[in-house]
Amino acid sequence: MPRGWQALSQWAFAAYLAALALVVLLPAQEAQHVTGFVGVIADFLSTWGFPRRGAEMAVEFSSNIVLFVPFGAFLRLLSPPRIPGWLLMAGGTVTSTAIELIQLVVPGRVTALSDVIANTAGTIVGVLLIALLRRWNDHRSLQGAVRRPSQSRS
Repeated sequence: MPRGWQALSQWAFAAYLAALALVVLLPAQEAQHVTGFVGVIADFLSTWGFPRRGAEMAVEFSSNIVLFVPFGAFLRLLSPPRIPGWLLMAGGTVTSTAIELIQLVVPGRVTALSDVIANTAGTIVGVLLIALLRRWNDHRSLQGAVRRPSQSRS
């Protein structure tokens, strides 16, 4: 990755981590201002016949996945290529577990194994997404090199 992009990615990751900390570590009453969309979406889905509690659980699980996709993507982008993807994915599990343990002492927060599972899934998606984008880019580069007419002197 070019040096300027590396620095930009590091700053973006730092900003993402700060936002993530706000979402997952605020006491429940303050966090509701940030994560209140779960109830709004669940209410909307219940008007379409979905059970309110089931919709809320599905939206919460899905949003935990989405929340951690950037985590996995940044880990893959900013880690040396020699670090295997499985290790980065395990890093998502460790980070998520640490968050859940910290939430044990945050007023009103509830910990759940399903959060660790969803966060890990998001990390896996992010790591794989960057790996796929890199392969696609490498493939495009190779195709471009093959298609370019060689310049020969006649």
